[in-house]
Amino acid sequence: MSTVRSERIERAEALDLLIHGDLLSLGKSADEIRRRLHPDNMVTFVVDRNVNYTNICDSKCSFCAFYRSKESGDAYILTFEQIYGKIAELVAEGGTQLLMQGGLNPELKIDFFEELFREIKVRFPTIQNHSLSPAEVTSIAENSGLTLDETLLRLKNAGLDSIPGGGAEILVDEVRSAISPKKIGWKQWSTVMLKAAGLGMPTTATMMFGSSETTEDIVEHLFRVRDIQDQGGSFTAFIPWTYQPGNTELGGITATGVDYLRVLALSRIVLDNISNIQASWVTQGAKMAEVALFFGANDLGGTMLEENVVAAAGCSFCMSQQEMINLVHGAGFRAAQRTTTYSIIREFSV
Repeated sequence: MSTVRSERIERAEALDLLIHGDLLSLGKSADEIRRRLHPDNMVTFVVDRNVNYTNICDSKCSFCAFYRSKESGDAYILTFEQIYGKIAELVAEGGTQLLMQGGLNPELKIDFFEELFREIKVRFPTIQNHSLSPAEVTSIAENSGLTLDETLLRLKNAGLDSIPGGGAEILVDEVRSAISPKKIGWKQWSTVMLKAAGLGMPTTATMMFGSSETTEDIVEHLFRVRDIQDQGGSFTAFIPWTYQPGNTELGGITATGVDYLRVLALSRIVLDNISNIQASWVTQGAKMAEVALFFGANDLGGTMLEENVVAAAGCSFCMSQQEMINLVHGAGFRAAQRTTTYSIIREFSV
């Protein structure tokens, strides 16, 4: 398949590539696109921390091993001081990005987040607050009796800088109703992202695959992400990752490394309006992440000083910043630390 195209790839061709395309040919095509978009031969990462402010969640998705009911013995809501302590550790490590996500907790209304976000800005002015998912934003709006527009504007004014693409799973409602029936539908996910973009907030998009969706659903997800971006979206990156079945109600098996590489490569080919594709070392491990750099990925995401959601499913790959730099250099690329919005902070010499 040539990457020099007069027209964009469309659904039928993408589906054929995913099902029948030769793996190495797919990878070569994706790699050519990556090289064209990123001719500097640079692979980036951000120094960040995931802070899960609560594990109490009314959504109770069958694929999630992290959530707890309010009555559970290990249910929690972090105190503000606990959160500040975690951010202070991030700053001490040279971190620039805070990714705060939690369950859909009906007790947490807009006031909780406004007070927290304002204080984070005062105490840690160098940190990009890249937090909450569209489902969380929707939950906060509903719990607070506010519209989405009111909620997003108040969160932004309080210090929310950008919104990560969590909770996308598969953007097909038939799949969503099977694995997360209480969570927002794909159109609501899209609406939150477009409204955030309208306020000038950067966003990202994700895909969790390998649970119960079909290949057609995977392709539909990619094209819906592309369409949202065409409509005025602000996606800076796309992050596909594989469902982790450990300790979940849904169960099942993990997608193979070959499955991951096929979907990753197709993502790079389809998403011609999104600059960056992240390799998911958190679910794939360092060696597969290195291979992913030749299948369309140009970014390794975050160093993640803390990660609890995927770890709750029994998947606990770890990688230090130096290990990440060594991986990039070992693969023949330049390594650089970036901001959330992909400005380069510093490059690391070999």
